[in-house]
Amino acid sequence: PIMVDGILYLTTARCDVVALEAATGREIWRYRTGAPGVNRGVAYWTDGTSRRVLVSLQDGNLYSLDALTGRPDPEFGEGGIVDLRRGMTPDLSRHSYGSSSAPAVFEDLVILGFVSTEAGPGAPGTLRAFDVRSGRERWRFNTVPQPGEWGHDTWPGESWKDRAGANAWGGFTVDEKNGLVFCGTGSAASDFYGADRPGPNLFANCTLALDARTGRRLWHFQTVRHDLWDRDNPCPPVLVTVKRNGRAVEAVAQVTKTGYCYVLDRTTGAPLFPVEDRPAPPSDVPGERASPAQPIPVRPPPFARQQFTEAEATDITPESRAAVLAQLKGLRHGGAWEPPSLRGSVITPGFHGGATWSGASWDPESGLLFVNSNNTPWVATLVPDSTLGYNITGYHYFKDPLGYPAIRPPWGLLTAIDLNRGEFAWQSVLGEFPELRARGIPPTGTENFGGTIVTAGGLVFIGGTKDERFRAFDSRTGRVLWEHPLPAGGYATPCTYSAGGRQFVVIACGGGGKLGTPSGDSYIAFALPR
Repeated sequence: PIMVDGILYLTTARCDVVALEAATGREIWRYRTGAPGVNRGVAYWTDGTSRRVLVSLQDGNLYSLDALTGRPDPEFGEGGIVDLRRGMTPDLSRHSYGSSSAPAVFEDLVILGFVSTEAGPGAPGTLRAFDVRSGRERWRFNTVPQPGEWGHDTWPGESWKDRAGANAWGGFTVDEKNGLVFCGTGSAASDFYGADRPGPNLFANCTLALDARTGRRLWHFQTVRHDLWDRDNPCPPVLVTVKRNGRAVEAVAQVTKTGYCYVLDRTTGAPLFPVEDRPAPPSDVPGERASPAQPIPVRPPPFARQQFTEAEATDITPESRAAVLAQLKGLRHGGAWEPPSLRGSVITPGFHGGATWSGASWDPESGLLFVNSNNTPWVATLVPDSTLGYNITGYHYFKDPLGYPAIRPPWGLLTAIDLNRGEFAWQSVLGEFPELRARGIPPTGTENFGGTIVTAGGLVFIGGTKDERFRAFDSRTGRVLWEHPLPAGGYATPCTYSAGGRQFVVIACGGGGKLGTPSGDSYIAFALPR
């Protein structure tokens, strides 16, 4: 949620938009959108007189609501709603199109990214900005460059046509002072087979910096070339200031599904730590041409495991290890860039990262960046497909016979990165399986979705774990200081604020989703004593 003038604005698991009194949780108003899918938040705009709450949902609509009453703004679009499918090519009436993350607001613009299909032709990943008062489109940026646009030459022939993906589904970061908007983009469709899209495929898998007023590209940095692993940049970069050679440099820090953090000059996009082109293995799938090299930062080190060999097989029981090693014999495995194959390839980091859509948080006092991550391998197997050439058989989690990840623990981590030095300050296990703890197995961490916040008082709050608990870590040491069970999994980024003379921290408890825990539809707030 977000808090403005003593009011919390949020979306529910049913995509209702709600305003609550921040000090008490009392409901002020509720707007029922009836939209399907998931949503991760709203944006707020004011000119000092008018106040609007803006939300873009997976029904393909952008809503503008009066922040005090929850009523749709009659001056915005048609009755407070803009149909985002209108004016798009190809015709999106038969395609999924909408947003799962909160919009960004800059001056009188609301800026959107979109969810897109991950296989075959579909909705483009075009970035779009709308007038916050009228709903009229003000600019758009094509993440798959059209003829005559910069980067079009990275799409040979007609491979650019009706190309889905390369979308900023994870949201935006706005630098108001410099008039910049940043995003991370996802892979181009299809996710796992790219014979029909040879080359690096700009602007897929990029950190993008745009002029927020015009949508003009200022710079880009591509973190994965010719993605075959669904390695989206799942979140926007974080605005940071880094000390370099005795001076403060404004930068952005992009955490990725690959488990790397790229620290880039905010103005130019130049890496502040060396980035090397390192060889990557070829594909053995007919027609596929994997990129021969990938850009890897020398520092900071990866915060997620980068290979799966026999040495990395699980060791929680001898039986689990033996079963995993037997499976491994029939699979292509090794480093992080093993392409999907016909016999099956172990993908590490897996489809869920590394980092996830929740991104990272930064403490300007200590210079530490906090990112939660997964160490959970998957298996990608391709089979012939009459439409796509080849397609994946499904998202297969590589696990032992007990249902735990096939790789040795830890399976979930929280990492503090010193961005001034490009080194880890600490790493801590994030989450546990109580049944394993009862058998004397040390905390393993769990797969996790949901981000961190760091406070001026030296606390890092995070939910996100499969054990459905909310934790506070010491930001300097990584020690767990406090934890509390939640009514459902807190797969969200918390919010902290002061209201009624008390400091609160609140988190959405929606559960369900990719971790398969029981679903919920509540927010829970914790507060310091009066």
